[in-house]
Amino acid sequence: MAMKINGIDFGSSLILAPMAGVSDVGFREVCSLYGADATYSEMLSCRAMLHNPKKTEFMTVDSPYEKIKIGQIFGHESDIMAKALTSPLLEKYQIIDINMGCPAPKIVKNGEGSALMKNPPLASEIISSCVKASKVPVSVKFRLGYDRDISREFGRMCEESGASFITLHARTTEQGYSGKADLDAIARLKASVNIPVVGNGDVVDSESYQRMLETKVDGVMIGRGAQGRPWIFDELKGKRFDGNIFDVIKRHIEVLRKYYDESWLTLYMRKHLLWYVSGVEKASAVRLQLATSPSIDNSLELLNKIFNK
Repeated sequence: MAMKINGIDFGSSLILAPMAGVSDVGFREVCSLYGADATYSEMLSCRAMLHNPKKTEFMTVDSPYEKIKIGQIFGHESDIMAKALTSPLLEKYQIIDINMGCPAPKIVKNGEGSALMKNPPLASEIISSCVKASKVPVSVKFRLGYDRDISREFGRMCEESGASFITLHARTTEQGYSGKADLDAIARLKASVNIPVVGNGDVVDSESYQRMLETKVDGVMIGRGAQGRPWIFDELKGKRFDGNIFDVIKRHIEVLRKYYDESWLTLYMRKHLLWYVSGVEKASAVRLQLATSPSIDNSLELLNKIFNK
């Protein structure tokens, strides 16, 4: 499996998924250090980029360790989205991805994210406008459909509209993140288009990775499987993780400390820390301590005791 887009070599084509409220710069850095070939920004609002760039600026902070940087944008107005592609905030990205798969109610309510799958003509107009305005390749990430599978038709539309590659999260909007990803649908999509296809959904270990590869995809995207285990990318490449989990956590935090204040960081990091300790002895007691920790330093002290006995 190898993917090249406009001369950009994706190596083993193992990609960290864009995850709102999760894919921070520290997490992207440790995933990159442990084998992620490409990383996505969190979703960037095109309207906010034009009207309140300061709000978006922190979301575009990047790490020098990220190999291929992909900026993911969202919106529902083709002219606004095309104009946003001229923003200096996007200059660091080698690829721009259009989010047409987010199932979050507040995004869908605005006619954005996966709501665009209910309006293929508008989705096509957005893709075409962005492709014309962009200096770099444009990709599209989408779901099976809103309430039924239209992924093949939608994928062909993306190709015809100028997308350089597409990513399918093989669940409908109505499924959210429940149920199983439909790998057969990914295989059908791959067989029906001529541009590269990245498969997304339920890859958490070597067995599920092999099942995804059987769909003949050009790349594999991992989201929840990397939460608390950023070394999953190296593991899927056959490399055994022999590092210290505490060192990984510390690095994740140290990167974020360059940009964010302690009070925000203490609350924000809780979910990441709970993922990191999911496999430790007496995990429930540890999780309770981390969930109520008053500071990052307090959390680090606790984690140091756990991982450096």
